[in-house]
Amino acid sequence: MRRRHVVVGIVELFAAMMALATLVSASAEDTHATPIDYTEISPVDLVKSTPKGKLVNPYKDTQADIVAQGERLFQSYSCGGCHGGGGGGGMGPPLTNDIWIYGGDDDTLFRLTTLGSDDLQKAGYTRIGHENVVGPMVPFGTLIKSADDLWKILTFIRSKYSGDPAHKFGALPKRTKMPFYVG
Repeated sequence: MRRRHVVVGIVELFAAMMALATLVSASAEDTHATPIDYTEISPVDLVKSTPKGKLVNPYKDTQADIVAQGERLFQSYSCGGCHGGGGGGGMGPPLTNDIWIYGGDDDTLFRLTTLGSDDLQKAGYTRIGHENVVGPMVPFGTLIKSADDLWKILTFIRSKYSGDPAHKFGALPKRTKMPFYVG
């Protein structure tokens, strides 16, 4: 009889744990199902609350009104001071070619702009591309008013892209080995 009570107790404990796991899972799904109001969250807070690789721009570079807003924001936050007025480069690297120093996906670009290159590297990112200009990106996450403003700036940058379309979102060109010549 005692053994039966132990078995029943273990089964009840297992059932309770499964029910709790289901509730926690449903709660996590509900949290992510609620859309984020990017106008109400700072870039820093969005980076802190979103797992690496999960930031996705809600805008497309084909939305002319968003691109225009992004261009105005690019200028108002003085991005052009380093990257040139149209993103073609200056003291900082160009933002229009297919060289993405840390990666060209939305998540990496948002975190790079928010954290700056030094803190991005501390978060585990490494340089995967090389440009003639190698100075650090300063963190703009506390300067840019909202995540929405930053997404619009990044949309403007995407609209100015002039590199290989296959690499617009960061895919690196395949490297080919150069033949060894003896001269």
